[in-house]
Amino acid sequence: MFTEGTLLGHALASARRVMTGFFVATLLAVPLGIILGTSRVARAVFDPILSFIRPLPSMSWIPLSLLWFGITETQKYSIVFMGTFAPALIYVIEATRSIDPILIRAARNLGASRWQVMREVILPGSLPQIISGLKVILGLSWTCVISAELVAAKEGLGFMIMNGKEFFQTDAVVLGMVMISITVLITDILSRMLEKKLLAWQQ
Repeated sequence: MFTEGTLLGHALASARRVMTGFFVATLLAVPLGIILGTSRVARAVFDPILSFIRPLPSMSWIPLSLLWFGITETQKYSIVFMGTFAPALIYVIEATRSIDPILIRAARNLGASRWQVMREVILPGSLPQIISGLKVILGLSWTCVISAELVAAKEGLGFMIMNGKEFFQTDAVVLGMVMISITVLITDILSRMLEKKLLAWQQ
């Protein structure tokens, strides 16, 4: 499979789906989480919605995503997004709420506006916890995409595992599992490198 190029193709297909869904979820969860973590009114409005969405596993979204998007790449992206958005949002909210209120009051007493407090105090202070949470969410993203590929896909590591099961190819199933671990390990190394650059001030 490696010499034929199919193995790398399956790994890249899954990685593309994971990173796309994860990136969109992060892009929405971080600013919204900071707002919900600092605003009681916004939190009161969104808490019931979040409490409703949070318990739903990624598998439960597959029937709806198939009805909405069909067997397309968008459907795979949506499964990753739906499975990771709520947990990512909770991580960001909790990281934001953990900021020492004395620091916020000190910034306001020095004349900082609400936007400046968010940019200069809340975001830098909560960033280490946010990044730690997002690394956990990235691992969860792989669970979501494998679930999607097991049901409806023509490529990807989940498809490779399911296809191996159908044809009683134990070696293909184990290889798919190993490739998932290797791919997650590579993405974890890359995320650690990015974390060091973003949090260089912690040194």
